[in-house]
Amino acid sequence: MDEFASIRHWTSGRQSDSWQRERGVRLGIGDDAALVDPAAPIAGVASPYEYIMAMDTMVETVHFNEVTMSYEDIGYKALASNVSDIAAMGGVPLQALVSVSVPRQVGPEQMRRLYDGLYACAEQYGVAVMGGDTTSSPQHLVVAVTVTGAVEAGKALRRSGAKPGDAVVLTGPVGKSAAGLHFLLAQHERGANRLAGERAAQLVQAHRRPSPSVRAGRLLLARGTCHSLNDVSDGLASEAWEIAEASGLAVSLFERQLPRSGSMAAYAGAAGIDPLEWMLYGGEDYVLLGTMEYGDAAAAQAAFHAEGLPFYIIGETSAGKPAVELIRATDRGELRQPLAKRGYNHFEQ
Repeated sequence: MDEFASIRHWTSGRQSDSWQRERGVRLGIGDDAALVDPAAPIAGVASPYEYIMAMDTMVETVHFNEVTMSYEDIGYKALASNVSDIAAMGGVPLQALVSVSVPRQVGPEQMRRLYDGLYACAEQYGVAVMGGDTTSSPQHLVVAVTVTGAVEAGKALRRSGAKPGDAVVLTGPVGKSAAGLHFLLAQHERGANRLAGERAAQLVQAHRRPSPSVRAGRLLLARGTCHSLNDVSDGLASEAWEIAEASGLAVSLFERQLPRSGSMAAYAGAAGIDPLEWMLYGGEDYVLLGTMEYGDAAAAQAAFHAEGLPFYIIGETSAGKPAVELIRATDRGELRQPLAKRGYNHFEQ
């Protein structure tokens, strides 16, 4: 099957022309380039709006292998990680370009499965897949996705907007993805081939099929009191440092207020691992970390809960040199522990 036949096999019949037009696509897969109407009305986004663009790449042996993810999972997560970046700006995802570099040992049916997962994510978040590129690869599978989104002009939430005295908020628990990855690798090393119980399945799902927080980002944007936002892709501590440095202030996180997933904490205990390690430094949870006016944080929490969405107030910001600390309660009072600027970093392994 040649390149063009492969592309048709992977993508044909997935999304109708009318469905794509609703998302601003005027010409999709099949020509030299895609065409997008920059003035198309976008459901839920008021005009005038600005475009957001994000890109992520997943590389075999770096982000996944045959033990940790199926081909469907690879496709789903490759798109989901980009959707999360759009959510972190308070935006709505719109369109995607997908490029794959395929080694000889990965056949057309395996790639079809990868696109099954990618289109499943696209359908869930309303993303029109409108083109990309296909090449061969000498050894490993590489999937690179670019996603566009939209946000009301001048309203995008950035890392640099935090103010002293803000509340630090989080839109979901952290550490589950890292725990799921640990479980998968541990099961493989022990030669097991079955998942052990519902809790383990929850952790594996969190790693393989993360849920970008698009609705949460839109709610925070609409309140008008959220000053900064970031998605938790490289770990809670790393994202907090990004906000601290971009905004020029200090961030304090309260250990007792960090949300701990029951399944994650139980597995950490069984594995003899401090759950804080996964929570602070694990990454790939794709929840949102942000700061907002302290006086509106409780009301925002109530609004989130009314929609059935998690929301946690986990710290505060203060004026000073950029820094991140964890405040722990002890028998002798509060212990302030500086948090290292650590998380997943491709160039510091």
